[in-house]
Amino acid sequence: MTADPAETNPELYRVVLENDRVRVLEYRDRPGDRTAPHWHPDTVMVTLSSFSRRISAGGREVRVDLSAGEARWVAAQEHAGENVGDTPTHAFFVELKEPGRANVPGAALGPGES
Repeated sequence: MTADPAETNPELYRVVLENDRVRVLEYRDRPGDRTAPHWHPDTVMVTLSSFSRRISAGGREVRVDLSAGEARWVAAQEHAGENVGDTPTHAFFVELKEPGRANVPGAALGPGES
């Protein structure tokens, strides 16, 4: 599956930054909202709110309860999700596109524009 979450659920996912190395998605939903099946590459998820959701794929389901301010590794996967809690979800997904490059001569120090 290669379904892009920003295309399957544009009302929930928004691309906030993209370059040749990463894509950053902002995700917001409300209790009871569901996502269509979609795929993420290797990703770092940063939670801005506490939430509870059910993630399902291939006949399996898991419940995920996270607090605000957590950073979690999410291995590449396809899944669908549902907000099963009583609070909205707000999170960022930093999707990795390629392996890192070490010590690039002339590279800028500190954060850049994109």
